[in-house]
Amino acid sequence: MFGGGGGMNPRKMKQMMEQMGIDMEDIDAQEVIIRTPDEELVFDDAEVQLMEAQGQKTYQVVGEPESREVGSAEGSAAADEADESSSDSGVDEDDVELVAMRAGVDEDTAREALEANDGDLADAVDELE
Repeated sequence: MFGGGGGMNPRKMKQMMEQMGIDMEDIDAQEVIIRTPDEELVFDDAEVQLMEAQGQKTYQVVGEPESREVGSAEGSAAADEADESSSDSGVDEDDVELVAMRAGVDEDTAREALEANDGDLADAVDELE
């Protein structure tokens, strides 16, 4: 995009980005966690930059992550909350209520539709309407 800007003065680069309406900001992050279905990537002392252009925010994380299993003893409170809000079937109770209300059916029917559609709210509602 900037054509060989590898040797460009950082201050000049910042001025050019501001002229194009791109704002950059360093974020003093203590920890960054990226959760995937299989693992959590935990960045301690990562460098994080926020770039905002045309109303979109992009976060850049630079650092070396530690990989850990999802739900490990070091896991987050969010994982614990997700476990608490799920029923025995693995379907989130809030999702069940939402599908039941949207499709005008009882919660058991909504739960069955969610289970049949792997928890996909839109597909469950489509199936019931």
